[in-house]
Amino acid sequence: MNRAQRLPLAHLWVAFAAFGLASLMAVMQAMSRAEVQLPARTAAIYYLSVTAHGVLTALVFTTFFIMGFGYVIARTALRRPLVGEGVAWASFWIALIGTLLATLVIVLGKASVLYTFYPPLQAHPGFYIGAALLVIGSWGWCWVMVRTYRAWRRDNSGAPAPLAMHGLLATVIVWILATIGVAIEVVVLLIPWSLGITKTVDPILARALFWWFGHPLVYFWLLPAYVAWYTILPREAGGKLFSDPLARVVFVLFIVLSTPVGFHHQFMDPGIPAGWKLFHTVNTFAILFPSFLTAFTVIASLEVAGRMRGGRGLFGWLGKLPWGEPLFTSVVLAMTIFAVGGFSGAVNAGYGMNAMVHNTAWVQGHFHLTVGSAVALTFMGLTYWLLPRLLGRELKFPAFAQVQPWLWFVGMMFFAVANHVTGLLGMPRRVYDPAYFGAAAARAWAPWTAVSAAGGVILFVSAMSFLLVAVGTALWGKRMASPPEIAYAEPLEPVPPRRSLWDRFGLWTVLAVLLVLIAYGLPLFGLLRLERFGSPGFKPF
Repeated sequence: MNRAQRLPLAHLWVAFAAFGLASLMAVMQAMSRAEVQLPARTAAIYYLSVTAHGVLTALVFTTFFIMGFGYVIARTALRRPLVGEGVAWASFWIALIGTLLATLVIVLGKASVLYTFYPPLQAHPGFYIGAALLVIGSWGWCWVMVRTYRAWRRDNSGAPAPLAMHGLLATVIVWILATIGVAIEVVVLLIPWSLGITKTVDPILARALFWWFGHPLVYFWLLPAYVAWYTILPREAGGKLFSDPLARVVFVLFIVLSTPVGFHHQFMDPGIPAGWKLFHTVNTFAILFPSFLTAFTVIASLEVAGRMRGGRGLFGWLGKLPWGEPLFTSVVLAMTIFAVGGFSGAVNAGYGMNAMVHNTAWVQGHFHLTVGSAVALTFMGLTYWLLPRLLGRELKFPAFAQVQPWLWFVGMMFFAVANHVTGLLGMPRRVYDPAYFGAAAARAWAPWTAVSAAGGVILFVSAMSFLLVAVGTALWGKRMASPPEIAYAEPLEPVPPRRSLWDRFGLWTVLAVLLVLIAYGLPLFGLLRLERFGSPGFKPF
């Protein structure tokens, strides 16, 4: 293993460890909501597990995987070493120390505040400090990615960035803009409050700052998955990318529109004027458009691949695609699930419809279709593709790798559909006791929570199969004389030699910053001018 491989692999193994622990927490929650009497089943353990699962999947698994994948993209797409590798390793250790600190505090039962850490629920200071260190480490990753791109740009001043790097730069920009909000919340509000320096906290202000970060976080997860869909999937399917310019338009639209959407999570909150909620709602529906473009472009690329492999007729190309390849199957099933998640997301973004599903099990059904499938399943498929190339070993237990994506698909359909239905029946999300103190309405939830639990068990089996393949490949995979190369899909039409408007990252970043200042600067200024009431901290467990 050479230097270039150690850095991304270190990030990937942290991501896998977080994913494994989070998966154990998840199956416990699904079974608990079905009233399965697990050992030590208590409300305190349940909410500890909800917090651990959310933090380890939504923040740790995704961030470390994306950072590792980003380093692979920067080296191979730009064909040059990283600039600032020492900073990259320092950033890794900072993020890892923060992760270990926050996880330890959660496991000790001192931070059962869920992954949104909504005050006035209060955690031990170690949790907030650990989260801050994770973000600081990720900023170091952003610095390395930008510096490496700028070094490449100096040698290729007029050329368009390789598409894979174009998408990762969009990810970096979205992440920096998004984390400003949560950094302010944690450093200015939550850490001093948890240390006793300030006695109270403003929950509405804290929530607004969190959702400045919380919804763009979804696009931080999603954009690297899109990079794989555009630049890796078509080649692995045996074809070419349908349109390079369309892909660049998609990444630019995410830079501009990702951040000013958070207030649609706060439709029920006081203190935020209805006009600003409407403004964020319009932006939320606008950002559906690049995903529609992605669906068109990627499906067209798959049709190109199927026809290049000999497919004939209207749908004959489908049967020619490499359904036995784990990366291909994982990504296609992830895309299929994401289409369903997009529908439920549109419901969440509409004020009237949101009022019906707000804070119900519908919401957890929705985000398990997005981060839990479109993103996680794509990352699993990428793992099967990356490990042989980084380790120089053949994939171990290939049969498990072939079956695992299908298990995830079936388990997620059981889990997510059941949660959508119970949400429509009024079941609250994050509820420990599904009997709901004997309420009559709760009796209608019982058959569906059983289906959800069955889905959770299938998902757990799928997750363990994934980890078995990953660990087995590292420990027992047969060494290859010449590992496969990391290469990216060619477009049907040659990329123009000169960079276009879509490669002007400075221009699009400035536009995005202006939109953020309008969407958050003005309403937050208005919120701070209101008479505000602080709250002391509460620690229910």
